[in-house]
Amino acid sequence: MEINQLIKAVVLTSVSSCVAFNAAAERFILAQAYPTDHVFNFAAETFMGELEATGSEYIPQYHSGGDLGDWQSQFEQAVDGVIPVTISFGASEFDKRLDLTWLGYVADDWDSAKEIYGQEGGMLDIYNDIFEDIGLHALGIVPTGFGSMAIRKGVGKVPVAFPEDTKGLKIRTVDVPIAVERFSDWGFSAVPMPYGELYTSLQLGVIDGRGFGPSIEIWQMRDVLETYILTKDYFEQGYFLVNKEWWEDLPAEERVKMQEAAKNTMRIVWEKAENIDADYLEKVKDAGINVVSLSDDQMDKAKASIYANEWPNMEKTVGKDIMDQVYTVSGVKKQ
Repeated sequence: MEINQLIKAVVLTSVSSCVAFNAAAERFILAQAYPTDHVFNFAAETFMGELEATGSEYIPQYHSGGDLGDWQSQFEQAVDGVIPVTISFGASEFDKRLDLTWLGYVADDWDSAKEIYGQEGGMLDIYNDIFEDIGLHALGIVPTGFGSMAIRKGVGKVPVAFPEDTKGLKIRTVDVPIAVERFSDWGFSAVPMPYGELYTSLQLGVIDGRGFGPSIEIWQMRDVLETYILTKDYFEQGYFLVNKEWWEDLPAEERVKMQEAAKNTMRIVWEKAENIDADYLEKVKDAGINVVSLSDDQMDKAKASIYANEWPNMEKTVGKDIMDQVYTVSGVKKQ
């Protein structure tokens, strides 16, 4: 918490400097925590170009690479209004209903993901009902790719039939109840673990594999992994977030320009993100990792477990109204 307070002090100092530097322009902080090769950076830079094209008088002061804190810290600062605009994942410590972002098999492929999570998809409205309660508003959902399961070098197993192939395999999950439940239902020994401990745990053999792995992360960990199994159980998504009070206080014409810039940005970003995901999957293959797809029967069985167990349990977290909307938007039939 002391570190967050220090970061906030730095941010406020930066804001004051911006105002003093150019009183004629309305400058605001736009921040995201990832390096230049991440889709969040691409989204931020695209938005700045699109906003300038609208003739907006608002000029972003862009901070990337986590110089204003990690994504959780930036999420908190957006809630507090210290950072008015950030691209971040959803921090469920502020509202447990944001665990909805981890829900399995909402989308099957990029086409269905865009239909469900894109600007015209219903998930954006669902998330904004949640964000509103913590003082945020999402201008769009930023996709990063489908997450699947990987097995470390030396294990020599390719679990594709759940639970027939999974007994005794320790798989890292994110520390979220439905994530642990998912891999337990599939027959694995689910090990919740912070991301910062993952690589070393794979390297030392503490765990046999990992879940929730988009292709870019599998490529980054390629020297400790031998098999990538395309379960595609999780669609990773971030959010183009604004502080709600700051957003509503904008002049109406500027709010329209920012909305237009965000809409154009999301259209470009969705195409870019799909290409990035595909490119890194090819890099994974080129690195010698065995890439395996589930058969239709194996995929149907994996999905059936999630729809029968995980989805009803998520209703206990988000409530019946939100979950009914998710069923409608996704087209998944309620069990």
